[in-house]
Amino acid sequence: MADAKVIPFDDDRPRGGTGRTARGRSTGGRRRTGDDGARSEPETPSTPGARGAQDGGRQPLAAVPESDREPDREPEARTGTASADEWDRRIAHGLAFLRRRITGEYEVDEFGYDAELTDQVLMSLLRPLFEKYFRVEVLGIENIPSEGGALVVSNHSGTLPLDALMLQVAVHDHHPARRALRLLAADLVFVLPVVNELARKAGHTLACAEDAQRLLERGEIVGVMPEGFKGLGKPFSERYKLQRFGRGGFVSTALQAGVPIVPCSIVGAEEIYPMIGNLKTLARLLGFPYFPVTPTFPWLGPLGMLPLPTKWTIQFGEPIPMDDYPPEAVEDPMLMFNLTDQVRETIQHTLYRLLVRRRSVFF
Repeated sequence: MADAKVIPFDDDRPRGGTGRTARGRSTGGRRRTGDDGARSEPETPSTPGARGAQDGGRQPLAAVPESDREPDREPEARTGTASADEWDRRIAHGLAFLRRRITGEYEVDEFGYDAELTDQVLMSLLRPLFEKYFRVEVLGIENIPSEGGALVVSNHSGTLPLDALMLQVAVHDHHPARRALRLLAADLVFVLPVVNELARKAGHTLACAEDAQRLLERGEIVGVMPEGFKGLGKPFSERYKLQRFGRGGFVSTALQAGVPIVPCSIVGAEEIYPMIGNLKTLARLLGFPYFPVTPTFPWLGPLGMLPLPTKWTIQFGEPIPMDDYPPEAVEDPMLMFNLTDQVRETIQHTLYRLLVRRRSVFF
């Protein structure tokens, strides 16, 4: 029996439009052996690829193996276009923002709060600190109402008031309604240059009952830290031990406005600047409530002001309703004391639970 002659199928012919060659992709048809043992002529190929091979070597794309196809560049082009469009939108948005800043076409409320500047600039600056540096975990954010006023009462610590700023980011970014937290700040904040203007723009206002009540009656979320400088500047040895909450002025404000009180506990802020000393004489000369000494400050100069990258948890507790009490209840000092103590104990017990749960200060 004579050997069959092997005829190369499409050996060096280019496939349709790709400019590449295919070597030995097809073996032709199968040879049938008849009853007499002689090989018959090859079958006429019936597949589209085979027909294309006979037709001058042009194969449809479906017949080309996946590994030999030209990469589909359309998704890449679409991605590049989308990316370019996104950058165009960002640039246009930024230019429009600058134009409004220059021409004064923006609004502030009666307290100086600039919602657009806070959303576009201040939150963007604080967010990396919140998400990447302190890696804040937020719990119980659903306890803050989606509409209407509420008073968020939190512990205060950390030598510098970074906990207040992180609390503001937590409410703004994690609440489903992206609500703004209007913090009540101490007098010192509003006498410091630059800080005064930024605090007003961010929605902070003076810690007085009149301003707080006006904000609550307007349906705002107001934040207060009753410990004040006593909590912020306490020594490291007293960490997570709440100081006095004053005479309960925040309770009477919430009661008069008829809004709930939301207790809030912050773990992690106590360790960012471990305060091991207080230069009281220097503090009095500078007009500060305290002048901290930490393991890094003032020994390392400006570098010592860098906070330690502790892991934070912020938990919002269940609201304590105030609308169940009659308006004249504010005249009852025992009731005010009991409600104040209830809020303080709720925050303190939550701090203990979070500390037991915590495995590491930094991780």
